[in-house]
Amino acid sequence: MTLRKSASLAILPLVMLLLVVGSEAGGIAIYWGQNGNEGTLSETCATGNYNFVILAFLSSFGNGQKPMINLAGHCDPYSNACVGLSSDIKSCQTKGIEVILSIGGGAGGYTLSSSQDARDLATYLWNNFLGGKSSSRPLGNAVLDGIDFDIEGGTSQHWDELARYLSKYSTRSKKVYLTAAPQCPFPDTWVGGALKTGLFDYVWVQFYNNPPCQYASGDISNLKKAWKEWISSIPATKIFLGLPAAPDAAGSGFIPVADLTSTVLPAIKGSTKYGGVMLWSKYYDDQTGYSSSIKSHV
Repeated sequence: MTLRKSASLAILPLVMLLLVVGSEAGGIAIYWGQNGNEGTLSETCATGNYNFVILAFLSSFGNGQKPMINLAGHCDPYSNACVGLSSDIKSCQTKGIEVILSIGGGAGGYTLSSSQDARDLATYLWNNFLGGKSSSRPLGNAVLDGIDFDIEGGTSQHWDELARYLSKYSTRSKKVYLTAAPQCPFPDTWVGGALKTGLFDYVWVQFYNNPPCQYASGDISNLKKAWKEWISSIPATKIFLGLPAAPDAAGSGFIPVADLTSTVLPAIKGSTKYGGVMLWSKYYDDQTGYSSSIKSHV
């Protein structure tokens, strides 16, 4: 009796340890760059709320176009003024925050017209934003941590090839992270094929502007069904719940903080692929304080 009791007591701390180790906390990813009133990049990282900051967007590229970054009111790329962001990027990275360049977006002209187009874009991104060298790096000499695919137009062709070309630049000393922001209807129209490569580290699925798979007031069934499909079908390291940070940030899909923390997150956090929450965008997060309200629950 005594021995049996001692054994069970000895097991309890081990079980508790396993529970703690197994319940890995998620992080918050934020899109920054499309509103000049959202504070600087350095200020964004200084909040301590974000694990990933995604610079939005490289919105023009492909099919013979000169690639062009568009960071709205933050800086003018045509006068090479965005190089001043280099110190901000480094400041973020010293805090352990990964800074990623998003290509595409909801507006702008971009497409990949061929395999060669994909190869050329990968080379451009490596030399101008990642670990390569170029005399005309738009963001200066800071080395970004990866590339985000926010493809919402053009065609669905050659994104898988772009992912393969970019992944070849990863080394043991410096990984090139690949992320994507597909829409929640599965599979995504634009990057569904690319995601099948298994090369993507983080996939922040947009559970907004898509009523068939997003949360509706008090009803989690559509979101939960779509979430299960994403985590079971996409060979990515982590899947994130992508949300608008304010009601005005999207046409639909905003989840009140109370609903997110009491109902939605508990329903999805059990997955080993759960990575956290992605928010659109820093400007809207400033209006609501959404990230601050959910951080301890993510």
